[in-house]
Amino acid sequence: MMSRPNPNEYNPHFKGYIELVPEGDLQTILKKQLEESISFFKAISKEKSEYRYAEGKWSIKEVLGHLVDTERIMCYRLLAIARGDHTPLPSFDENAYNENANFNRLELEQIIYEYQTVRQATLSMLENLSNETLENEGNVLNHPTTPRAIAYIIAGHELHHLKIINDRYF
Repeated sequence: MMSRPNPNEYNPHFKGYIELVPEGDLQTILKKQLEESISFFKAISKEKSEYRYAEGKWSIKEVLGHLVDTERIMCYRLLAIARGDHTPLPSFDENAYNENANFNRLELEQIIYEYQTVRQATLSMLENLSNETLENEGNVLNHPTTPRAIAYIIAGHELHHLKIINDRYF
C-alpha cells in the first residue's frame, strides 16, 4: 500500500490537492474515482456538458479534458522521476492546452473514453512501480518531488475539479 507523501515530497502549490485525498489505498481510490467519474460524466446531457457558469470559464467538457491532459502530464513527471531522470520538470499553461485542444468540438463520450484510457494507463504504471521507486526524488516546479506525491496529486486534482463542477455547474 502506498503511503501518503510527506510535505517535503512536493511543491506547496499541490498541498490542497493531496489533502483532498481520503485515507486508504491510493490504487483503490484511483480505481473508484475511475468508476464514479465515468458514471458521473455519462449522466450529463450534451447541453449541460457545454455549459459555462461564467464568461471565460471552462465548460464541463473542457474541465474533463483538462483532467485528461493534466493526468498525462503528471504521469510523464511520475515516470521521469521513477526512472531516475533528474531533469527539472516545468509547469504548463493549462489555459493554452485547453484552448488548443478544442474539447467542445468532441462528443462528451469521446472525452470520457480518453479519460478512461489515461486512468487505466496510470493504474497500470503504478501497479508496476516498487515502493523504493515511488520514493525517488526529482524536480517539479523547482521543488523536490516524488512519484508517490504525484500519484496523490492526480487523485486530489480530480477531486478538486469534481467539487467545482458540483458546486458551480449544477
